[in-house]
Amino acid sequence: MNKETYINDALQLSSQSLTYMVSQQLAAHYPDQGILQTGDCDFDVRSYAGAGLCEVQTHQHPYPQINYTWLRGEEGGEIARSLENAWQTISWQDQSFDLLLLSWTAYGTTYSLQWLIGASQAAVETFFSAVCDWNTEIRDEIMVFDEGSWEKSQELYYAIKNASLDNLILPGTLKHDIFRDLQRFFESKTTYEHYNIAWKRGIILVGPPGNGKTHMIKGLLNALEYPCLYVKSFDAQYSTNNANIRAVFDRARRSAPCIVVLEDLDSLINDTNRAFFLNEVDGFNANQGVVLLATTNHPEAIDPAIMNRPSRFDRKYYFSLPELAERMAYIQQWNTALHSSTQLTELGIQQAAEATDGFSFAYLKELFVSALMRWIDIKDQTDMDTVILEQATFLREQMVTEQPEEDEA
Repeated sequence: MNKETYINDALQLSSQSLTYMVSQQLAAHYPDQGILQTGDCDFDVRSYAGAGLCEVQTHQHPYPQINYTWLRGEEGGEIARSLENAWQTISWQDQSFDLLLLSWTAYGTTYSLQWLIGASQAAVETFFSAVCDWNTEIRDEIMVFDEGSWEKSQELYYAIKNASLDNLILPGTLKHDIFRDLQRFFESKTTYEHYNIAWKRGIILVGPPGNGKTHMIKGLLNALEYPCLYVKSFDAQYSTNNANIRAVFDRARRSAPCIVVLEDLDSLINDTNRAFFLNEVDGFNANQGVVLLATTNHPEAIDPAIMNRPSRFDRKYYFSLPELAERMAYIQQWNTALHSSTQLTELGIQQAAEATDGFSFAYLKELFVSALMRWIDIKDQTDMDTVILEQATFLREQMVTEQPEEDEA
C-alpha cells in the first residue's frame, strides 16, 4: 500500500465496496495496530486540536483536498474550510496516530468517513472517546439539532445571555410561577429519589405568537444556567424522523440535568412520528434530570395524548394577548428607554394603551418602531402622542393578515 497514492486509489473503488475494502486494506497494512472507522460527527479532531488538546499535522503528499464555503452572518461573513481527503498525523499524550479522511459522492449523497490508526485497539478507542467526550460537552454555546445533526451555536448562546426575565412583562405572577416551577424541579432531585418519582418535567407554553413565549424561554435559560438542547426540526434529508427523535433524547440523557427546547411543538410532531416521540418521552423514567420545555401557537393541532397526559407535559402555562395593565407597563417601559424628545406624555401613554386592545407584545414593539420612524419624518409638524395613535390605527389594519415574529416581542 502506497500512502502517497492511496487516497486516489481508494476513490476509484465502487461506492458499494469502498468502506469495506479500505478497512480491509488498512488492516492488512497495519496488522499489529489498532484501527477504528467512524463517521461520527462528534469525532471532530480539528476542534479538539484547536483547543490545544492534541497536535495535528496534515501531510502535503498526497494532496490534501480542502472544501471552502462562505458562512453568511449579520455582519458580513467568513470562510469555512473543511478537509475532504487527506492523511494526518496526530500527537496526543505521548502517543502518535495516523488519520485517513475520505469523502465521496454516490447517488447524489456525499459520504465522509475517517479511519484512525494507532499502536493498539485500546489506544485508538481511548483517543476516540476523549475527542467525542470533549466535543459533546456544552461550553458557552447552545446545541441546536437540525437536518439530522447537532451544531453548536454561540450566536444563540449570547442571545440567551442578553435575555432577562426582569424586562419581560406578563400578567400577574405568571413569570415568577414558571421560573419557580423549574427552579424547584432542579433543586429537588433528592426529594424525587426519596419518594421514588421520576425526576423529569414537561412544560408547554401556550398562546398566540408575539406574547413572550420565546422571551420567557431565553430568560429562563439565562437565569437557570443549565445546558440547553434546542430542536429546530426532526426532519432531515438523509435520516428518518424516528432516528432524529432518538438522537435528541439520547443526547438529552447524556447531558442531564438539562433543558430540551421544543419550540412550535405542533410543527415538530405529526401523525408519522407521534408514537415514537411518545415512547421516548415515556422512556424518561430511567433518565433523570431532563426538562422538556415546549411552545405552541396552536394547541388544538397537538394530539391529546401529548397535551393532556400529565406524565408527559405536567404543566401548561397560557400566554394571552396583554390586557390594559400589561400594555400600560410595556408602553411605559419602552417610553422610559426613548430619548426625551420622543417620549410620550402620561396622557399619551394612557391613550396608546387604550388604543391597542388586541395587540400582542410583538405588535406593541412594532408600534414604537414605526412611530419613531414616522416621527423622524414629520417631527416639526406634530408630537409623538399623535403619531403613536396614528400608527396604532395603521397597524390595526394590518393585524388581520400578518403578525410580527414572536422573538421580536
